[in-house]
Amino acid sequence: MRLSKRCGDGQWNRLDGAWFGRRMTAAVSVVGVCLGLLHGMVSGAATWAQDGKPVAVKAPAPGTTTAESKPESKPESKPTESVYALKIPADPPYYRVRYEGSTVAGELVYAASYTLWLPPGVERLRGLVVHQHGCGEGSCKSGQTGAFDLHWQALARKHRCGLLAPVYEQPDKANCQLWCDPRNGAAKAFQKALDDLAARTGHPEVATVPWALWGHSGGGFWAGGLTLLSPERVAAAWLRSGVPPVVAMEGRPAPYTIPDAALGVPVMCNLGTKEGVTDKEGRFAGVWPGVEKFYLALRGKGALIAVSIDPLSSHDCGNQRYLAILWLDACLAARLPVAEGDPLRPLVANDGFLVPVNSGPEPLAEPVAAKQFTGAPDRASWLPNAAIAAAWLSYSKDSSIADTTPPPSPANVKVTGNVLTWTCEADLESGLAGFEIERDGKPLAKLPEQGKNPFGRPLFQNLSYSDTPTQPLVEMRYVDATAAPGESHTYRVIAVNTVGLKSK
Repeated sequence: MRLSKRCGDGQWNRLDGAWFGRRMTAAVSVVGVCLGLLHGMVSGAATWAQDGKPVAVKAPAPGTTTAESKPESKPESKPTESVYALKIPADPPYYRVRYEGSTVAGELVYAASYTLWLPPGVERLRGLVVHQHGCGEGSCKSGQTGAFDLHWQALARKHRCGLLAPVYEQPDKANCQLWCDPRNGAAKAFQKALDDLAARTGHPEVATVPWALWGHSGGGFWAGGLTLLSPERVAAAWLRSGVPPVVAMEGRPAPYTIPDAALGVPVMCNLGTKEGVTDKEGRFAGVWPGVEKFYLALRGKGALIAVSIDPLSSHDCGNQRYLAILWLDACLAARLPVAEGDPLRPLVANDGFLVPVNSGPEPLAEPVAAKQFTGAPDRASWLPNAAIAAAWLSYSKDSSIADTTPPPSPANVKVTGNVLTWTCEADLESGLAGFEIERDGKPLAKLPEQGKNPFGRPLFQNLSYSDTPTQPLVEMRYVDATAAPGESHTYRVIAVNTVGLKSK
């Protein structure tokens, strides 16, 4: 777009597919201590946030006063800010609800917030894309930016869905199972949030529309657990590096039952090769054995489940979003009801593609149409169509997926003095890597100057370990420091996706 303007100015150390977080000893007593300390902080000096507005709780004033002495003059101590203080406002099209933890048995013990983004202009939503963080204080906090992710918004927008990011305020080193197992109150809290957001947004359908679930680590446990508890609500579930238990194991949470309705829900178990596939001794070597148990239990009953292995990553999310978003896109297109209130549309197993699950040294097999597959179906991944089968194969080789479509062009370009601002949607297939800025037809700047991402392709919003933008959120803004006062210039802003394609 061109515009002219005169310038003037955590984790536990072993994961068994269903266990996440940092190593703990005496878990029950630690949780009690942590919660006790947390309540002590709130009654002493803490800052909590509700709906994006911090609420300070002052500590008792220092010093005492007697009749014989004057009060000592001391500066008032500053309240201690909670690590979960919400610093990103939730103004429309964003909405947020937050609840304190409960002491009632069977309810969620941790405070939680739920931030929802609605695509502007959509009169009725067809579903919700839910992005769920993992265990540990750092991962939980990273969930605060989930609803602001431009790439995930592109998926939600395409299908007239909202993008929802729950944040469970798990204290440091506390028991992750108290939220990531939805049977421990998180499922009820989630539905309450949907009911309240339905009222707050003026979209009553928020409370009842289907879900497309994505979860990382403990979030994979959470998303998989919700799928087994409420399969009639789940259009598809992507489980990155974590699954709920479906086989009884001593010292582990009770296994979930596998209802028949869950067999029709497409599920993707995704993990890094260093999580027990090729690295058998590392910190996350227990992930694959747990995932394998989950996969085999469901696939043995005929479930539409698949396994995808990131050939480059460990427990971080790597480049998985480029396959996850395409896979969820295909599932939503095939399953969302045509008419509001209708059930999810079923998928036909024989219309998909099958490929053997390969966790060993054998060469990677190519997916084939289910009707032509001659291998063992109970040890094969089910993929919904030919396009996803091709993307799965490419991702499994080197985590790359081909893309030939340019990203959307920037809009609403404005110049105030020497400050340029604009808006831009992300590319569904390859996201948004950055922008190139031209002045009078010549290159002026790149934003960012040099993309960085230790976990995968560089993204304009950056990328956390848990697949969310980093804080503070990056603005679409550029200051032309070389523009002299009184000069007139024509500017153009060009979007660039993560495979290097540019907007027109």
